[in-house]
Amino acid sequence: MIGQSAPRPENKGDLQRLTTLIGAAIVLFSILLIVVIAWTGVAANRSAFDRDRVLVDNAINQSVSRILNEQKSVAWWDDAVLHTSARGIDVDWLDPQFGTFFTETYKHEEIYIVDDHDRIVYGYLNGAHAAPEIYNQRRGQIDPIVDEVRTGDRGSARKRDGAFSLEGAAAPPGIAPHQSLWAAHVVSMNHRPVVISAMAILPNVDPSLLKGKPYLLISVVDINQDFVGEIGRALLLQNLKLTARPDRRADYAADPFRADDGAPLGWMTWRAKRPGQILLSMILPIVALGLFGAGVLAWNIFRRLHASAAALASREASARHEAKHDALSGLPNRHYFAQRLDERLDQSLHGESERVVVAYIDVDRFKDINDTLGHHAGDDLIKSVSERLSAHLGPDDFLARFGGDEFAIMRTPAGRDSADDLADMLTAAFVESFHVVGQNIQMTASIGMATAPDDGVTTAQLMRHADIALYEAKAQGRNRAMIFCANMAWQVEERRSIELDLRTALDTGQLVMHYQPLIACASNTIGGVEALLRWKHPERGFISPAVFVPVAENSGLMPELGEWVLVRAMADAARWPDLQVAINLSPVQFRHPDLEGLLQTLSARHGIDPARIVLEITEGVLLEATDHTKRTLDAIHALGFQTALDDFGTGYSSLAYLGEFKFDKIKIDRSFVTGVAQTSQAMTIVQAVVTLGRGLGMSVVAEGVETESDAALMRLIGCNELQGYYFSRPLSAEALETLLTSAPTAALAPARRIV
Repeated sequence: MIGQSAPRPENKGDLQRLTTLIGAAIVLFSILLIVVIAWTGVAANRSAFDRDRVLVDNAINQSVSRILNEQKSVAWWDDAVLHTSARGIDVDWLDPQFGTFFTETYKHEEIYIVDDHDRIVYGYLNGAHAAPEIYNQRRGQIDPIVDEVRTGDRGSARKRDGAFSLEGAAAPPGIAPHQSLWAAHVVSMNHRPVVISAMAILPNVDPSLLKGKPYLLISVVDINQDFVGEIGRALLLQNLKLTARPDRRADYAADPFRADDGAPLGWMTWRAKRPGQILLSMILPIVALGLFGAGVLAWNIFRRLHASAAALASREASARHEAKHDALSGLPNRHYFAQRLDERLDQSLHGESERVVVAYIDVDRFKDINDTLGHHAGDDLIKSVSERLSAHLGPDDFLARFGGDEFAIMRTPAGRDSADDLADMLTAAFVESFHVVGQNIQMTASIGMATAPDDGVTTAQLMRHADIALYEAKAQGRNRAMIFCANMAWQVEERRSIELDLRTALDTGQLVMHYQPLIACASNTIGGVEALLRWKHPERGFISPAVFVPVAENSGLMPELGEWVLVRAMADAARWPDLQVAINLSPVQFRHPDLEGLLQTLSARHGIDPARIVLEITEGVLLEATDHTKRTLDAIHALGFQTALDDFGTGYSSLAYLGEFKFDKIKIDRSFVTGVAQTSQAMTIVQAVVTLGRGLGMSVVAEGVETESDAALMRLIGCNELQGYYFSRPLSAEALETLLTSAPTAALAPARRIV
């Protein structure tokens, strides 16, 4: 919303919408046609695979039934009963009739006969009798099948012998059709797939031959390549094989082969029939190519139509935009701003009850830039200010340029504190210098604000009152924000009230000192503290130094207040003999005629080594450097006190000061430290300051360290000391002493930092 207005969709014309709709329909139809063809081909291939898989499975079941039929041809025979259970085992008879017959005629690998107690009485394997031990080794796979014959309970095993039944054949005499006389299953035996079948040996003519439970004939048939190949030939499946792993070739199909109890036995693979392949490999590419060609042709036609419609819409939008926007900055102009403000206030009057904040911003001393650097530099500065303001404002703020160096902002919806928040945001936008015609120029701005409905309910009222507040800000010395009030003199009274309360605070003990630790990078310990003045008003609570210090400077209270700070800070410093204590000196205090005598008296009174006291001054002290300034700094050094240049980099002539004056420390301003991880420019500035300071023999202190990454980067760059909320907030003297007593030499690690 910041100074931007998008062309309305309806201005692009019915032709553009129609071509878009037709193009979308063509694309949708093309995609649908390709999907249908691809799905048909894939479905045909899948259907062929499913059919082949069912055929293979049925063929295996038929093979199991065939094995049972082969057993039945001998097991259901009076002679078989006579030579096994009726007269006892006749090995000479069993060898040709059972052993040799089944292994050579039907290719059964193993033949066993068990008695009515399921004990082996006969075994035949590899053309010779099989020892009982061999049978016992297979009992883990054979016993469940024997139990199925004896009990008729199949359990959870898959039924394989569905094609084998007594239908169409004469059953042994005296045997009911529902009795369980056989069982056969595919199982894994010795890590190979086999068919194990068991069948009762029964008479087929004389039922009286059977005494008690029948003996059982057991066959083991390997499911080997011959077994599988015979199935493949019968089903006309090319290269049907049983493999350990699936064949991944594109023209092969693979289906998992499992035992009847679910155990994996490998994969049935065969050359797949792919009836849908012609759709996928020939018809689909041809159709896709044809659709692509048609799409390219349609796209060219639509592109031309779109270009024509877009050109018309663009010219219309451009004309509308130029009428409402500033040509230099691209921001909305005064007319558009007033129009939007009218709309918003009208909505508020009709029940929405929104608060609206209007702010005027005037760039201080802009005329000096035009006069000294030329109007082209002024134009560049206006563009830079526009970009900086846009970057700092929120998505609901409306920014405009009224002309010259004047900007306006509308914030809505706005809360009670929106004016203050907006002032802070605008002030922050001018903290960093502006790069204009190869120079870094530090600029400030004066800001006036008015809020609806408190300061007016019409556009004219709000804009006039914001303008009045702007002039008041400029009258107060520029570089500040003023909020309109009915009587601007109230602010004078407020400053007078603070002045009177501050005089009382000096006499009644409302002022206190807090101390913020400075961390030595070399040892990661607390090497010093900075003394910070705090005022706890009995009614207003804590009052910020930014409020009462300017009042003290303008009212003549600064010398007395500064002396109080020095007395209190040096008295506390005597309690911490191992720490340096940094004390801020204001410009007014620095001009005190007997500053050196006061410092000497206080250090002697409290028995403090002057080298432990670091006096911090800002570049404001040096703006109008005189011989007195240089003499004062030399005298302070002669007494043994150390000095530090505070907020380095935010003034006008930092490098010149370093060359002309001697400082023991440089304190990098928090604005550079906080942004060092986000911008390469801040990183470059900090590195340059550290290199310069250390090259001149000065210690470098990084202020405003608020995160772990800030601390790590400052250490890596080469700072000597770190200070900021990441390690500790300012503490009362008692809280600091408790910290030092509990761990006087311990590192203030992140896990133990005070917040």
